[in-house]
Amino acid sequence: MSKVSQQTTIEQLLILIPAYNEQEMIRRVVMGVRETIPQADILVVDDGSGDRTAQEAETAGAFVLRHPFNLGIGGTVQTGLKFAQQRGYEVVIRMDGDGQHNPADIPAVYAALQARQADVVIGSRFLNGKTTMPIPLLRRLGIYTFALVVSLLTGQRATDTTSGFFGLNRRAITLLATYMPQDYPEVESRIILHKAGLTTLEFPTPMRIRLYGVSSINAWRSIYYAFKVSLAALITALKDIPVRKSLT
Repeated sequence: MSKVSQQTTIEQLLILIPAYNEQEMIRRVVMGVRETIPQADILVVDDGSGDRTAQEAETAGAFVLRHPFNLGIGGTVQTGLKFAQQRGYEVVIRMDGDGQHNPADIPAVYAALQARQADVVIGSRFLNGKTTMPIPLLRRLGIYTFALVVSLLTGQRATDTTSGFFGLNRRAITLLATYMPQDYPEVESRIILHKAGLTTLEFPTPMRIRLYGVSSINAWRSIYYAFKVSLAALITALKDIPVRKSLT
């Protein structure tokens, strides 16, 4: 696996971790990132948690921004991207606060962005044709539906459009800091990136089983989610998104 250059400065790379009621795991996640890539800054955006998520993240050494109430994942990621934009970070790598993403995959994402292989590098659970994660049938069907919709709308094969593990360069940070969808943002974001002329690259990455807490998407919500997000993606494809010029 590629390693991050030791010349990387903390101003260049920000690890963004949105979190909601993750007090059992967030300290472990932050410490895992710090051990893997000590030269990066780490920002935890606490989305109005009712537990000690913010305190645990601070104890582990992360910067912490805290919403006074729950905004949802889109608003939480957008808060982190606005922070990155204002502070001049060149790269943001987003991962979840529940421990399902392996910090050891961060250097590969960063290396691909440094090499200008794409504006956005996305970890996919399905790129190699299989996943070890136990995913309920209805939720898996929804994931495949989203991948088909995005593939058709962008003309580029997409395999995991609900991945919460991805890296952004400065062009993508600036775009999504403004246009980040607020409800279930991952699928719509792929359409927005395409319409703005930004490139995406998937790479295979496994996810680990959640040790604490539960997912907010159950079987019945999966059906509603599949319909709502597919419709939102089609609407997003009709929106006027300004094309972003290449970085110099």
